[in-house]
Amino acid sequence: MNFNSVEFSAFFVCVLVLYTVVFYRERWRDVLLLAASYFFYMSWNWKYAGLLAFSTIVDYSVGLVLAREQRPRARTYILIISLTSNLGLLALFKYYNFFIELSGPAIAMFGWDLSLLRHELLLPVGISFYTFQTMSYTIDVYRGERVLERNFLKFAVFVAFFPQLIAGPIVRAKQFLPQLHHLPNVTTQRFHDGLFLVFKGLSKKILIADLLATLAVDNVFTHPLTFSSWDLLIGLYAYTFQIYYDFSGYSDIAIGLAKMLGYDLPQNFNRPYLSQNVREFWTRWHISLSTWLRDYLYISLGGSRAAPWRVKMNLMITMFLGGLWHGAALHFICWGVYHGLLLILARQGPKTEAVRTAAQKVLLQIGCFHLIAFGWLLFRVQDLDNFLDFIRGWSHLTGGTRLSGVFYIILSLGILFHVFPAQRLERFAQWWIMRPVPIQAATYGTLLLIYAGMTLEAPSFIYFQF
Repeated sequence: MNFNSVEFSAFFVCVLVLYTVVFYRERWRDVLLLAASYFFYMSWNWKYAGLLAFSTIVDYSVGLVLAREQRPRARTYILIISLTSNLGLLALFKYYNFFIELSGPAIAMFGWDLSLLRHELLLPVGISFYTFQTMSYTIDVYRGERVLERNFLKFAVFVAFFPQLIAGPIVRAKQFLPQLHHLPNVTTQRFHDGLFLVFKGLSKKILIADLLATLAVDNVFTHPLTFSSWDLLIGLYAYTFQIYYDFSGYSDIAIGLAKMLGYDLPQNFNRPYLSQNVREFWTRWHISLSTWLRDYLYISLGGSRAAPWRVKMNLMITMFLGGLWHGAALHFICWGVYHGLLLILARQGPKTEAVRTAAQKVLLQIGCFHLIAFGWLLFRVQDLDNFLDFIRGWSHLTGGTRLSGVFYIILSLGILFHVFPAQRLERFAQWWIMRPVPIQAATYGTLLLIYAGMTLEAPSFIYFQF
């Protein structure tokens, strides 16, 4: 079930109805959330629900053992059990075939054929997210953070909570588990806020991201040599906004659904293309992942408190692994290395606070945007030939366009919505939430009908593949 599907709408309405029945019964409320979460996950592939349960059981048990064990070396070995289990799942389902393919040519020199070792297992949806989430829990317990959860049911809900299960935000135990021990904070205002966020996210996904993909991005990236240099540039701009609206749209929906149920999830995006340098970009883009990489990988490697050469290495290792996290492909690794280089260079540049004038700020934002956009080219292309086709197409410096006027309108609206002052958007949201309920209901109902028609053959969310 995609969030942008009729099936999910029916599913969530059923969950809400049952939720009102069990709302004041803590145990039954948790049981309902867990059952709904597993039903939602099994709608993708019921066989892989066992992997989700496996991560839950292993890391719950590791947390309990860590809480009792005081010997440093033993605690380290216990933590390794958690890390090995979760990273082992990722290695098997996500990276195994990739490394078989990479090592194949070298091994073939000895007469061995590794292709026979490939498996045909599907990548379990959401595995990159829930494994990182459970690992953060065991690492926090190991570090002495007060996050230990002795109630297995609540821990299972924390891991499988369906609004953010498939594509985040990656929630920390200290952010979510305490909420499960109190009556959910459901109010009329919060319910309306959540509903507004859901439709905001659906609008981002369906009206901007999907239309950009359908009208231009997919064709431009599939057949770059048939388009002019101008179209290739605009197509890259379009993908830059497509991936933002697709992923931030999912996050808005997830945060909105959770808020309607009485829970708070962390912010995941903060208008990233207004960043003045790449360091700022990574405080605004996929915030839950970037902070995870910072807190559990970069700082563990030594962070910024090491010699200059070591800091650069720490940055590069972190971004290399961040690229690999996105997928088992060389273009994801290149994207991660590219951002590692940008972050190393950004440390040598001027601080954002040194910018004085509005003109300087805009110039830095435009420059940073183009650096990020080029990175998305590395992220989106499928192989070296596809990348070189883009470079050749740009080198011809041809004008003209094959892209439709409707596409340019959608792209322009996407850009304007991104740069529009956040305070005014917030004021509009508050104004809308104060409208009479019948007007809101009629509007939301109409939008649902429109979106249902537009999503019959719409692509799923981009980050579902990661």
